[in-house]
Amino acid sequence: MRRATLRRDTRETRIAGSLAIEGRGRYQISTGIRFLDHMLELFSKHGGFDLKLAAEGDLDVDQHHTVEDTGIVLGQLFSKALGDRRGINRAGYFVLPMDETLAVVALDLGGRPALVYRDLVRVRLVGDLQTELLEDFFGGFVNHAGANLHAKVMYGRSSHHKVEAIFKCFARAMRYACSKDARLKDQLPSTKGLL
Repeated sequence: MRRATLRRDTRETRIAGSLAIEGRGRYQISTGIRFLDHMLELFSKHGGFDLKLAAEGDLDVDQHHTVEDTGIVLGQLFSKALGDRRGINRAGYFVLPMDETLAVVALDLGGRPALVYRDLVRVRLVGDLQTELLEDFFGGFVNHAGANLHAKVMYGRSSHHKVEAIFKCFARAMRYACSKDARLKDQLPSTKGLL
């Protein structure tokens, strides 16, 4: 089983996390931002990952440090759990309707970080989460997971549905990208021989 545990302490945040890639969608999430908790819970459930994250941040200042650092820790957990990445599918994508909203996420765990993020959210808050920080969350993730990630809402009305559709797509795309292909079990998924 591919697992990882780590702790990241800075002057702004203290985050402890654990991840099992071959999980059962069990989660225990506490970031101090309830809507972010909800998104990470459904990420765990839809990805089939077991995820524990406990974050304490300087929320009296702003949500920025907590949101971005949570993305960093999630990226570090996946990078550590994936190890040398031999035998993984490496890339994955998912298209998902969430009621009136349609979103797509495509990603590549090939070692090169890049992010293209378009959520079409035009409100400052969804629940208690500052929506502009979602791009920082995914930026933290890609930089520390070594991933390309493209997330786009095609259309929709509800801001809640737009964000939720992205996280569900993210979960399903990660689930496939992290999955092992039995035919390629001893191979790196790259013609370079290096990720």
